[in-house]
Amino acid sequence: MGLGTRALSKAGGVLASASLAVFFATPTWAQDLMGQPTPGGIGLQPAASPLKHEAHIFHDAILMPIITAICVLVLGLIIWIVIRYNAKSNPVPAKWSHNTLIEIIWTVLPVMILVGISLFSFRLLFAYHDMPTPDLTVKATGNQWNWAYEYPDQGIAEYISAMLPEDEARAQNVPYRLAADEPIVVPVGKTVRVLVTAADVIHAFALPAFGLKTDAVPGRVNETWFRAERTGVFYGQCSELCGVDHAFMPIQINVVTEAEFAAWVASKGGSMTPKTAAEAPGGTAAQVAAGTTGAVTATDAAAPAAQTASTPTAPAAGTAPAATAPAAAAPAAQ
Repeated sequence: MGLGTRALSKAGGVLASASLAVFFATPTWAQDLMGQPTPGGIGLQPAASPLKHEAHIFHDAILMPIITAICVLVLGLIIWIVIRYNAKSNPVPAKWSHNTLIEIIWTVLPVMILVGISLFSFRLLFAYHDMPTPDLTVKATGNQWNWAYEYPDQGIAEYISAMLPEDEARAQNVPYRLAADEPIVVPVGKTVRVLVTAADVIHAFALPAFGLKTDAVPGRVNETWFRAERTGVFYGQCSELCGVDHAFMPIQINVVTEAEFAAWVASKGGSMTPKTAAEAPGGTAAQVAAGTTGAVTATDAAAPAAQTASTPTAPAAGTAPAATAPAAAAPAAQ
């Protein structure tokens, strides 16, 4: 019995020492990585867009102090009750069962706390919906199980973005299950509007470094936006359980300079000049947002031209059309 107790005591000491060593070593092993998860990290991913900075402030400066204060208060009350009102310290229990003042306090105080939180929460929510004038529009469609991207105004037709195979990811030294073979490419410092939808089941377009998380719902187009503050590669994933391969449809956004973006657009067969409805493969950004997408087909394009050709035009003043004379002379000849 004594040996077992000593062994447990020794094991407890070793465990405590290891825990302290891990705690004090946290700044060494949990250096935050930009644009991807940090092994051993305990906080939010570093922010790379204005919306994510606002989310950090809301979480770190507002929610965490309130949550910490509530936890400390509740823990203190529990400890006080255990000490003050246990059977040994209080052999004769109190006879009362209700206290009006306490009932009012623990009803009104939580309501006031939630109202205070909601003021900051609504401010952040409005910031997400108050999008500046976009410089670029990307349409993201969730499929089972990959993402399809389209740039309506640049004339870049839809292309499929799938997870990079493990051997290729290892060879390129990029995170497996986060890296994609065909990423989204956007210019740094530009407001990017993302139109999010799905082709089959509900997905979710989420990228933590930009503070993005928007549901992709079949038959519906949701909208979000971001403005990348720095160049680099940023990773996200589908955040809605969409089926057996839910964990294998990553999102990769490459933020590049304007010159690099223009070169990428050219390599995809697009143009930096905004496209018209007839030129954009999936409709312009305005049409996508309005739900009236669809390229103009050759038949549709030819119809107005045919109508124009068949409609007689008024002759210019003082000019007699040559085709009119024989037609007018025909009745006279009869």
